[in-house]
Amino acid sequence: MRATARVAARIGPRLLAADEQDLLVTAAILHDIGYAGPLVVSGFHPLDGARFLRHLGAPMRLCALVANHSDARSVAGLRGLTDQLAHFPDETTNLRDALWYCDMSVDATGQPATFEQRIADIRARHAPDSFVVRALDAGGLEARAAAFQRVRLLLAVRVVCPVSVGANGLGRL
Repeated sequence: MRATARVAARIGPRLLAADEQDLLVTAAILHDIGYAGPLVVSGFHPLDGARFLRHLGAPMRLCALVANHSDARSVAGLRGLTDQLAHFPDETTNLRDALWYCDMSVDATGQPATFEQRIADIRARHAPDSFVVRALDAGGLEARAAAFQRVRLLLAVRVVCPVSVGANGLGRL
């Protein structure tokens, strides 16, 4: 989780407003909290983590980011948990994509990884008939890859051609 948070701290200022940068780092720190033994209820860590955070009174947006990280919706569908996950609405924003990017940028040991290495790491740790691998094969891989690519493109554009928004709402170089 710390490695994911380091990625979030690095990319957040290049992609997001200040309040969303903090939320990205917080979500990156907490996105896998549902793996903690005492928190396991459904056995699906994004949902268990989000429920725990909600119980603590965490903001709903944080809970929803945790619940939906890295295309959790695909796995939830295979596990029969779609209705439960629906209590935490997904958002299709740069913030959500950035969290997925952070999660896909480090392997299970916290080492930096390319997207392809991360997917290979996931496949190596899960059986071919597991919900996670089945979800990847049923469209989850494409969803993760698309979010990852959107963030990579935003990061590249902001390095090559930084744009700020003027008081009139128009971009200026």
